[in-house]
Amino acid sequence: MDILKKIERILEELSTTTLENIGGFMKAKRKIIQIDEKKCDGCGLCVPACAEGAIQIIDGKAKLVAEIYCDGLGACLGECPRGALKIIEREADEFDEAAVEEHMKSQKVAHVPEAPTMACGCPSSQIVSFASLRQSREANKPVVQTDTASALSHWPVQIRLVPPTAPFLTNADLLVVADCAPVAYPRLHDDFIKGRVVLMGCPKFDETDMYVNRFAQIFLEADIRSITVLVMEVPCCQGLPVIIRDGMNMAGKNIPLEKVVIGRTGEVLKRELLKG
Repeated sequence: MDILKKIERILEELSTTTLENIGGFMKAKRKIIQIDEKKCDGCGLCVPACAEGAIQIIDGKAKLVAEIYCDGLGACLGECPRGALKIIEREADEFDEAAVEEHMKSQKVAHVPEAPTMACGCPSSQIVSFASLRQSREANKPVVQTDTASALSHWPVQIRLVPPTAPFLTNADLLVVADCAPVAYPRLHDDFIKGRVVLMGCPKFDETDMYVNRFAQIFLEADIRSITVLVMEVPCCQGLPVIIRDGMNMAGKNIPLEKVVIGRTGEVLKRELLKG
């Protein structure tokens, strides 16, 4: 009789603990993404990196939409410039591939009318018109005829295309430019390019590791005197100074580094010395 009671008790426990129904999903101890909201700046780089659509930007922060959409593989980890993402092991809903497929289909349908904006919600993708503001400014300025020459002294300029051994890098004052900045800032050549070597790239769409390695090689090969990094005010640009500092650390160098933030309407919002 004791054996039968034990079997009955075991069966009862299995029936109540095997399925922990939260919306009908099975719970299990497994690997899953954890997001540190204090570190997250809402840049949205992790959103396209997650093929399952498990992460979205909500109220300016990256959020896990549902546990069943996260496979726990961590493909998004390397895309976060703030280190806000990590894989942990905890009790969570089981990954549901079928649910992911339905979720991705619904996301595509939901975003067809929203073609002008990106799913990540990053400020860099928001559509804003500055025409009326500029027209009112220009209306009060006298017309001045000037011949402005380019201050660019070398080619190429893309970070991925400039070899670390390029002769123009030797003893250079480096200007690293986020590639939206030249479009926004009208006096780039006179105020920043003159007397500097230019490297240009996008921390949002290009490979972060490749950039870090390229800067490390440049810092090892060329005796760089100073670095000015020009970024836009949007959050996704803020990874560029981090990339440069990581390259310095990899190369074991300490080079003066200044960060200049450009507003979307073309003004300098902030200058900050990051390394003296």
